[in-house]
Amino acid sequence: MFSSGKVVQLFYDVASPYSWLAFEVLCRYRNVWNIDLKFKPAFLPGVIYGSGNQPAVMNPSKLTYIVSDLTLLSEYFGVPMFRPSDLSEKDTLSAMRFVTALAEKEKEGDMLVERVSRELWKRKWRTHQDITQPASLTEAGLKAGLSANVVKEILSLSKSQPIKDKLKSVTQEALEYKCFGFPFIVCQVNEKAKVFFGSDRFELMAYFMGEKWMGPHPNKPTAHM
Repeated sequence: MFSSGKVVQLFYDVASPYSWLAFEVLCRYRNVWNIDLKFKPAFLPGVIYGSGNQPAVMNPSKLTYIVSDLTLLSEYFGVPMFRPSDLSEKDTLSAMRFVTALAEKEKEGDMLVERVSRELWKRKWRTHQDITQPASLTEAGLKAGLSANVVKEILSLSKSQPIKDKLKSVTQEALEYKCFGFPFIVCQVNEKAKVFFGSDRFELMAYFMGEKWMGPHPNKPTAHM
């Protein structure tokens, strides 16, 4: 199988709305840039604690900025989202274990991980629905195209020690890259690697990979002035 030699790893947690923006843009550019995109579901509070960073919700000024920032960014990136009443990250542990379990089961691809992650982001950041209870995860899984039997299997697997350990290990992997928040993106071109933080680094990322940044919608025809 042909490989471009360009691997992009996205460390994310559905608690992070900026991760959703990065996720959608990288999915749009996957074929445009011919990258091997790898989703790395992790746990944001573990990164915040492990890096000594402070949650944004603890800083009123930063929180005010984020609310305003996301309003404009959601329009720019074409990812409608609305601020939920509770911005805490602590309620995504079950969700990220669910995604991790699915990733472990879906060894030969990531289509279902992509779909389920997107549904979880939609529930938290668009429709403001629960993502902590098994029934909620079941609903998200079914909407993403999983069968009822597969959802049941993934829910059971998500509670197992190996999956708990896997989520911890991926979170630790992010910390070893000196990660301090999400989205955290690791780009590898042949033997050279570069890390990027945030959803506003795509132009520089493209430069590093020898590619072209064409805005958040690469397949959308440019409007004539």
